Amino acid sequence: MKNITTTLLISTYNWPEALSLVLKSIENQTVLPNEVIIADDGSAKKTKNLINEFQKKFPVPLIHEWHEDLGFRKTIILNRSIKKATGEYIIQIDGDIILHPKFIADHIRFAKRGFFVKGSRGRLMVKRTEQLFNNNVITFNAFETGIKSTLNTIRFPLFTPLLFGDKINTRNIKGCNFAFWKNDAIAVNGYNNEISGWGHEDIEFPARMVNYGIKKRQLKFAAVCYHIYHPILPRDNEKDNYSTYENVINNKISRCKDGIDQV
Repeated sequence: MKNITTTLLISTYNWPEALSLVLKSIENQTVLPNEVIIADDGSAKKTKNLINEFQKKFPVPLIHEWHEDLGFRKTIILNRSIKKATGEYIIQIDGDIILHPKFIADHIRFAKRGFFVKGSRGRLMVKRTEQLFNNNVITFNAFETGIKSTLNTIRFPLFTPLLFGDKINTRNIKGCNFAFWKNDAIAVNGYNNEISGWGHEDIEFPARMVNYGIKKRQLKFAAVCYHIYHPILPRDNEKDNYSTYENVINNKISRCKDGIDQV
């Protein structure tokens, strides 16, 4: 196992029931991160209470980074959390992503200087999600019913290097399974705080890393995780946010003006 320090970064907002299952899946990891930071975009007290309970018995430091709910400000709380992270390598997920027991081990195995990582996820459908909450069972069979994108739930890491894929395309990156070196994030000034509302902060940030000279590694058959079903969020700002991403691509921008140095 590589000797690198890791921070698992979890974004969340007002869904403690899902976050509880995510934290349980972290406790089941064969290799633990050095710390977990929950980037909380203004959740109510129920989430704080849940985290407080987990902190009493969690196997690694569990840090709750919170700011007031003033609307969708995910980029700001992510930047604050990245700045606070002590790990040299940051593995990022969402607060509705349940991890395979080898998730952290796989990310460490395929971490490489000069690269960030795009992972994938299986998707739990409505009925399977209902069963999940009723039974609190956080282990899955890749081919069981109620799971979509099943190819993403097969773990066979010997094949992973054959599918690292395009090194510069960032259009398909999702922040729910994403990893990068903290120094690379600082170099491009982290997430762009000018992106507000849902969408595309998770492709704009790595696009700037590509422009800076960092390349992408795609992980297939490794770092398996499962996305809990939820209704689609409002996407009022999506068009403007995508325009910001296109500007980064077209003008080879590697550093945003309003980023991690402003939080």
